Amino acid sequence: KGNVMRSKTGFGEQTPPAIFSLILGLFGLSLAWRAAANGSVIPAGISEAILGGVLVVFVIACAAYLRKLMRRAGTLVEDARILPGRGGLAAFGVCFAVLAAGLVPIAPEWAGRMLGLALAVQSATALLVIYVLVSGPKEQRQVTPLWHLSFVGFIVAAVSAVALGHYGLAQAIFWATLVAALGIWAMSAVQLRRHLPPAPLRPMLAIHLAPACLFVIVALGFPAQDYPVMALLARVFAGVAALILLGLLVSLKSLLEAGFSPMWASFTFPLTAFATAMLSLAGQTGGMAERLAGGVALVAASTLVPYIAVKVIRMWMTGQLALKTNAAKA
Repeated sequence: KGNVMRSKTGFGEQTPPAIFSLILGLFGLSLAWRAAANGSVIPAGISEAILGGVLVVFVIACAAYLRKLMRRAGTLVEDARILPGRGGLAAFGVCFAVLAAGLVPIAPEWAGRMLGLALAVQSATALLVIYVLVSGPKEQRQVTPLWHLSFVGFIVAAVSAVALGHYGLAQAIFWATLVAALGIWAMSAVQLRRHLPPAPLRPMLAIHLAPACLFVIVALGFPAQDYPVMALLARVFAGVAALILLGLLVSLKSLLEAGFSPMWASFTFPLTAFATAMLSLAGQTGGMAERLAGGVALVAASTLVPYIAVKVIRMWMTGQLALKTNAAKA
């Protein structure tokens, strides 16, 4: 079946943007191993090897999607009107920001350039999402966890901004995205009290974990003596992240009720972000609880993320991912 599908669909003809949601999680795994290497005997080469391998996959996915847009530019808006496509396009922009963070200790100059590109791409995808929500049916405007990727995802750019010493830019992003995240969390909580999402969409609830973790990571990047509020906020959001993760674990049976699907990519980046946040916090405070939580999360992420990656990439190669996520065809 897969061979027949490949013969009918040329390279890039129906590239599903949902693949970028998975790639985002793979990039996140690189940052988690980098956090584990800082201040420990774990070699930084593991993180760099993961970063290099994922970059290859990312370049191939970008080339395939660009090929689709060159065939028919209208597929961009068509993809953005479908929930998995909208999430994938938002993740596409965030991928550049995670790549910038990964490049900071390796090539700071290139990291700075990638940071600028990330902000530009994230702004473009956010505007695209706004256009689709405003111009589409009213039902599409319901708040979903994917809004974090579109409107709070800029916080990932602050990770490299603060590491490069751009504290003013990092602060501006931090406070703006904090307001957006608080609004999305509040509206999502009200919706959850009224009804649960359909079982196939429940894995997206894991995305609520990512912003709290990223606020920890960014806040820890500021010099504590100059930014005492950030040091306090790092601990506050570490607690928030732990509570959200606890809620997800308690609800795990419900989250997995529909069985494996491309939506499982929603588990990848939040889990790696939690591992990075806890290990980064442990590196600064020496806390054993944070180190244990980060270590367990890293082991879980290093097992779960590759498992999901193999299955989703296989679906991508056979054309099943495009069909299951209703990707537009050029």
